[in-house]
Amino acid sequence: MMLENKVALITGAGQGVGQGIALALAKHGAKVAVLGRTVSKLEETARQIEERGGQALVVHGDVKKAESLESAVSQVVAKWGGLQILINNAQEVPLGSLLSVSEEALEAGWQSGPLATLRLMKICYPHLRGDGAIVNLASTAARRWDATHYAAYAAVKEATRALSRGAASEWGGDGIRTNVIMPHAKSPALAGWIDANPEESAAFISTIPMGRIGECEQDVGEFVAFLCSPAAAYVSGQTIAVDGGQAYMP
Repeated sequence: MMLENKVALITGAGQGVGQGIALALAKHGAKVAVLGRTVSKLEETARQIEERGGQALVVHGDVKKAESLESAVSQVVAKWGGLQILINNAQEVPLGSLLSVSEEALEAGWQSGPLATLRLMKICYPHLRGDGAIVNLASTAARRWDATHYAAYAAVKEATRALSRGAASEWGGDGIRTNVIMPHAKSPALAGWIDANPEESAAFISTIPMGRIGECEQDVGEFVAFLCSPAAAYVSGQTIAVDGGQAYMP
């Protein structure tokens, strides 16, 4: 129970990677608040946590709205008295060629990704001081040699990485560690893409040295739990690909 007595807030925790992280943190003893727009999905994550003996709090909100983020943190602190772990996972994904991707899609990607991440880190800062851990999610899309159709998505995720490095640099002395992961996992979105693009997805999977897509809880969630634990107390400011060895991170 390496996260016992810790309180965690996870955005986009109703499915996929966010849900996997929530389940893993709860497994290791954390009290977990799940934040998102679809209550039914959040309730399913909370049900699974509680079914396993953990504690969960459903927080309905939109990460693109500053007032939702303020309310979410207030609810968590009121419920459990503090907050030691922040996971910024939610992200609307702007995909398409540079000529086809709309400004509206890029703006939604910016608002749900780096802007929401910065806002939430700042709101949580007073609670995280002393013994806090932040894990923000980026993407190996930014490490692709061929960035066709992925440039807008990579741009917002790279902004999240830059903000994360800034937080690690500025807040390390305050006892707050900030790291970034770049995961591959069987989220509903990725599963849908695999089904819709069998040839492209087969080629993609063939470039993963371990030969498989990761599991949301066992592969990604467990690693995030480690990053938030005392075992990783000297790890901060890092970007780590959790992707079976595919990305090269010089």
